[in-house]
Amino acid sequence: MNGFERIRVNREPLATEVVRQIIDKILANRMRIGDRLPSERKLAEMLGVGRSVIREALKSLTVLGLIDVRQGDGTYLSDPDTGFTTRVIEWGLLLGAHEALDLVEARCHLEAVIAGLAASRRSEEDIEALRRHLAEMEVSQSDTGRFVHADMAFHARTAEACGNGTLERMMSGITVLLQVWIRRVMQQPESYAPTLDEHRRLFAAIEVGDVDGAQAAAAAHMRQARTRLERSLADDKFVPSQL
Repeated sequence: MNGFERIRVNREPLATEVVRQIIDKILANRMRIGDRLPSERKLAEMLGVGRSVIREALKSLTVLGLIDVRQGDGTYLSDPDTGFTTRVIEWGLLLGAHEALDLVEARCHLEAVIAGLAASRRSEEDIEALRRHLAEMEVSQSDTGRFVHADMAFHARTAEACGNGTLERMMSGITVLLQVWIRRVMQQPESYAPTLDEHRRLFAAIEVGDVDGAQAAAAAHMRQARTRLERSLADDKFVPSQL
């Protein structure tokens, strides 16, 4: 439970930097489920910040279910039954745009594989479900939350239609982790029309069983999604808490 770096002054809140370091240690397997965290005093000394900053960071981790505070015993990393891993990665993505862009890149390749399989294995029920989700997207362009929900449902059903449980679970995890960034992009009115058009092309290819066309449409959609996200990141007025 060592190896923490003293916090340097930067644009991020100190508590956020503390959370980031703890997350980094977890993702690097330098901290494991059930490990006991150093005391507030020790963490404050190791990181070079005040104890109030440590308390704020630990409060955030507690709310997210990442740590378990046991009165009179100490603070421990939560066990897998709390959905620990998913929350850890999700918090990490909320902290940094770079991680989100990396995940979008990974998703681009995964979506292409899933779309190709879905085109070759989809059922009539899958087609009808995808058509409903697409229709929901078309009528909810003035409601960001509703649009994003339909968008995620479309991709979830495509993953289900691919007939591979492992790929479906991977896609589900990535989509959940990216939803805050998807919502960010869709707060830009100019994003709706191209996003809808890309989904229409993907649906059309899956509907007729065009494997190559579905793969190409999925890859093109993700490339454009990344471009839209990068464009939104140029807006310095964005505040994560507003999502």
